[in-house]
Amino acid sequence: MEAHQPSRTAQGAAMLRAAHQFLDKPPVFADPLALRIIGAEAESELRKFQDAPQTDRPRTGLRAFIAARSRFSEDTLAEAVGLGVRQYVLLGAGLDTFAYRAAKNFPGLSVFEVDHPATQGWKRQRLAETGIAVPDVLTFAPVNFETETLAHGLARAGFDSGKPAVFAWLGVVPYLTHDAIMATLRFIAGLPKGTTVIFDYGEPASTRHEASRIAHEEMAARVAANGEPFRSFFPPEDILRDVKSAGFSQVEDFNSQMLNARYFRDREDGLELRGAGHLLRARV
Repeated sequence: MEAHQPSRTAQGAAMLRAAHQFLDKPPVFADPLALRIIGAEAESELRKFQDAPQTDRPRTGLRAFIAARSRFSEDTLAEAVGLGVRQYVLLGAGLDTFAYRAAKNFPGLSVFEVDHPATQGWKRQRLAETGIAVPDVLTFAPVNFETETLAHGLARAGFDSGKPAVFAWLGVVPYLTHDAIMATLRFIAGLPKGTTVIFDYGEPASTRHEASRIAHEEMAARVAANGEPFRSFFPPEDILRDVKSAGFSQVEDFNSQMLNARYFRDREDGLELRGAGHLLRARV
């Protein structure tokens, strides 16, 4: 990622979340602001695929995965709020719209959006240009991880480290080094009981079947060309070991087959996860 430019991968994820709203019926993840926040020009580009067959629509498998991970995170948040958690942290928030459309459904919830300053500045511009109001429950936490820690950035934003929280860390882990991943996990694991983190990860190319490996290699080339190369992939047994060693007491790993059964069963449009992506949920 270029120092003063917003994340290209965040832009891509936002486009696929938006496309999911009208290309996939019913949507697995309903987001009434997903199209609005990307702007009219980007929406017009997506609408060109409205009548295309599923096989010709943009990145169907990845679109399904992005929808599933957002739905899973907000489902997890709802469960945690029912147990008394009142802090929600989006690590690498990108153009996520939870705070602007749904935070009002959770009285007393504080939301923190953590992102690189350039990406967060771009988001705030998108919010202003599209007339999306910023709610009082949201605090922006711009963090440049080259110059400060997550703990410092959150403390500066008013995060209460003496209370539990849910962390949604989506679309970020593959771009980080192993050391950076472990540092973040150890910080979260040091928070009070009831704290939960959800993140996605991918398996190494060597463990994938041929079609998945080819798709992975093509995507790796694209993100590297955008200055945001993939850095970390894990066999499931390795990431489970790492998460437990960081200090989490309960760890659940959901592969594509499990997520398909959970969110894509009996669909008539053929939308489903197709790759080697996983969602992992860990609790303190």
